[in-house]
Amino acid sequence: MLNELMRRTRSFRRFQEEKRIAPEILSELIELAGLAGSARNLQPWRYMICRHKHHCRQIFPHLGWAGYLPEWPGPEQGERPAAYILCLLDTDICRNGDIDLGIASQNILLGAMAHGIGGCRIASISAALGQELQLPARLELQLVIALGYPAEEVIIVEPEERQDIRYWHGPAHDHYVPKRPLADILLPLPLS
Repeated sequence: MLNELMRRTRSFRRFQEEKRIAPEILSELIELAGLAGSARNLQPWRYMICRHKHHCRQIFPHLGWAGYLPEWPGPEQGERPAAYILCLLDTDICRNGDIDLGIASQNILLGAMAHGIGGCRIASISAALGQELQLPARLELQLVIALGYPAEEVIIVEPEERQDIRYWHGPAHDHYVPKRPLADILLPLPLS
């Protein structure tokens, strides 16, 4: 069951924009993030939920959507996220919590997919967004998680060439994601 949930939890970039996400689900996702492991139990991450259409429209232009698809400006109107979760590091607690954020954001995405909601972590964020939010100096916006009911299929494939892991869009706007096979990622332990 968990294995299947993890296989379905992909980076979705096209959504059913008009299908809104219940506020209770979004709060549940933040609660799941808060349950994530944290180095020294510092729990330095803070979150903001953006679910109103006009706020989502303000956030969208500040995000870079797909590093391997530079010609693609991101999802078109009607396919944009129904909500965002903004992930903020409280620098009064610590200066680096990247590993913690990876764990917390995976909890968010797994919890979302359990509700049939897809998501995409976005770290390509314009500095202007942080300024528009008028955040206190101690809070650094480091990740935005786009959320919505998927409007695309994400298909996992093996890389044709072992080192080429660049994703692409297929003719039906499906999203193909090469994943290295187990034989490439599992190394023998070199101890005797």
